[in-house]
Amino acid sequence: MDSLADARQLYSGEQFLSLNLTGEEINDKEFENCTFQKCRFVQCTFHACRFIDCSFDQSLLSAIKFQGCSFLETVFRDCKTIGVDWTRAKITRGLQFLQCELSQSLFGYAKLPQLAMKQCVAKEVDFVGSDCAKADFEGTDFEKSIFHKTNLTEANFRGAFHYAIDSRSNTLKKTKFSLPEAVSLLRGLDIVLDE
Repeated sequence: MDSLADARQLYSGEQFLSLNLTGEEINDKEFENCTFQKCRFVQCTFHACRFIDCSFDQSLLSAIKFQGCSFLETVFRDCKTIGVDWTRAKITRGLQFLQCELSQSLFGYAKLPQLAMKQCVAKEVDFVGSDCAKADFEGTDFEKSIFHKTNLTEANFRGAFHYAIDSRSNTLKKTKFSLPEAVSLLRGLDIVLDE
């Protein structure tokens, strides 16, 4: 299959291998228990699509627009999802990114229940105002990512690095960190720290 522009509305239990789409618009499709492997989606727009229990493996999603889309229990493994504005998605629950490249993506002001972003590269990612309570960020690189007014209650940052999180402007309750990176939480405080 080389397109998703046909008249079908529902795809269930299907495998898409090496699908290569550039600049296409995909409207009002539902994908349930589908697998996308080694696919390329470049500058595509998905309108009102639903992804339920789907997985994307070793795929590229670059400059994608998800207008009013829903992601329920969807997993991205070893994918490049660069420059994606996830704030335009309608519902995201159980979204998982495992060993993915997520740089320059937007999650600002999004509700992200059960978010997992493990062993990822998430440079210059915007989390301003987002609700990441109980998120799992284990082992992820957050270089130049922005956390401001972000709910990080019970989030897991063990093994994560390069993050800059101001404890005064974010919600940190039972948030898990590990040394030595956790020392960065002292930046911005009016304290003197001896070596």
